[in-house]
Amino acid sequence: MTQNTNLTTATGISATMQTYYDRKLLINAKPNLVHHKFGQQVMLPKNSGKTIQFRKWTPFAAVSTPLTEGVVPDGQTLEMTTVSGQIEQYGGYVAVSDMLDLTALDPVINDSVELMGDQGGLTVDTIVRDAISNVANVQYAGGKTTRAELVWTTETQDKLTINEIRKAVRTLKKNRAPQFVRGGKGYYVAIVGPETTYDLQSDAIWQDVSKYSAAEQIFDGEIGKLFGVIFVETTQAKIFTGAGTEGRDVGATLVFGKNAYGVIDVEGNNLRSIIKPKGSAGTADPLDQISTIGWKVGGFSAKILQPLWIVRIEHLFSN
Repeated sequence: MTQNTNLTTATGISATMQTYYDRKLLINAKPNLVHHKFGQQVMLPKNSGKTIQFRKWTPFAAVSTPLTEGVVPDGQTLEMTTVSGQIEQYGGYVAVSDMLDLTALDPVINDSVELMGDQGGLTVDTIVRDAISNVANVQYAGGKTTRAELVWTTETQDKLTINEIRKAVRTLKKNRAPQFVRGGKGYYVAIVGPETTYDLQSDAIWQDVSKYSAAEQIFDGEIGKLFGVIFVETTQAKIFTGAGTEGRDVGATLVFGKNAYGVIDVEGNNLRSIIKPKGSAGTADPLDQISTIGWKVGGFSAKILQPLWIVRIEHLFSN
């Protein structure tokens, strides 16, 4: 008879070990959280239902009326709008037999927590990536107007170029997208995949991290900067498989400013490990044979807050 060992209720491990495993899970999840870390972080309040409210201020327009000497002008009202997101739970687990735990050469529980952390981080970041990749502000390489028009021939190669980055920066500036600030300097962020990095690095203007001081490099995956844009590489960059001409894959490079999108903070016990030692399941595990190691995000959501502050550049890759 097969038992669902994930239905156990006893924790079975000390608070100290739980803290250790939670920390280990988060450490292994963080390298995957490339899309997540640049979003506006919102804490998930307890007992507040299944809807999260992301808040954004409405920018002021230019003042067109001059002041009158001695007359106090009318003040302006701060306006805040909200963007609602439905939170969902995500999680996974593995079951480990007592025989495997007894005979394996490696520490199975410890390694399983590492694997669970990797999966948890990958899951959260994929959710964020897909949410923000759905932005309507799209720029197609080579001046094309649709994804299907992107081509790769001897004469025309619709890849990501320095000029495409400049166009995206121009769009963000015209839309008054605020910049992130580091070392007193403002910048936008571009998230790219390894295939895109390969094409960019062939340009003589490209400035990789070897050309600026190590003190400037802060983000995991940071590979370079150009025209006020810091580039961060991830293997999870969005790809539209086979969507180009002749079935070529189409890459999606995201270029954005601060507070373009919002995410729920995964720290503060939102992303946590769940360890069920053998024997903790009662009659569901009568011979103390099964342990489970899992992870869960208690509630998560990601939403675009300012659609004009993020540009999706669609392009092809070199072979």
